[in-house]
Amino acid sequence: MPKARELEARLERTEQQLRLFQKISRFMVRDLSLREILQGVVSLVVEFTQCESCLVYLLDGEELVLCASNTPHPSTIGKIRLRLNEGLTGWVARERRLLAISREAYKDPRFKTFGDLPEDTFEAFLSAPLIARNRVIGVINVQHRQTHQHTGNEMEVITTVGEQIGCVLVLARMSPTSLESANHVELVLSAGPLPMKQ
Repeated sequence: MPKARELEARLERTEQQLRLFQKISRFMVRDLSLREILQGVVSLVVEFTQCESCLVYLLDGEELVLCASNTPHPSTIGKIRLRLNEGLTGWVARERRLLAISREAYKDPRFKTFGDLPEDTFEAFLSAPLIARNRVIGVINVQHRQTHQHTGNEMEVITTVGEQIGCVLVLARMSPTSLESANHVELVLSAGPLPMKQ
């Protein structure tokens, strides 16, 4: 019987994961501002991971700028900046790698303290790069106040969310008129035939 319960729990978690990706996908196709989309994705990630903090940083030249957050410190949006050699967030962007720390993230030698943010004392830290067309364009951080052992499933989810946000940012650069006037068939066929697998 415990095996059946375990399978039911795994199935429920997989269904939650699918719903998360579907909801993010729906944000991608709506006519919303980029800020609204990012805030919506942050809220969905918080709900899915049950974390206390979710932050999205976007690359601006050689700096990462805080652009979305679930925490109630709106004065920090657009003002908190990290260079690529600063903090865990900078490391994730620079190395293009997922980072999961289950306890005492603030003791990691790469950690950068801001002093006025409650996240400076949170135990667990999960972070993934935002990827668009194979380029890092930002970072998403998920933090838990208490120690938290990140599962492989959570790591895969946050990586996929990072890729979805990357697609959102690429789409945000297209004007609705260019999208309407684009000849999508020509765009696909002009790339030539795909090589056949042997």
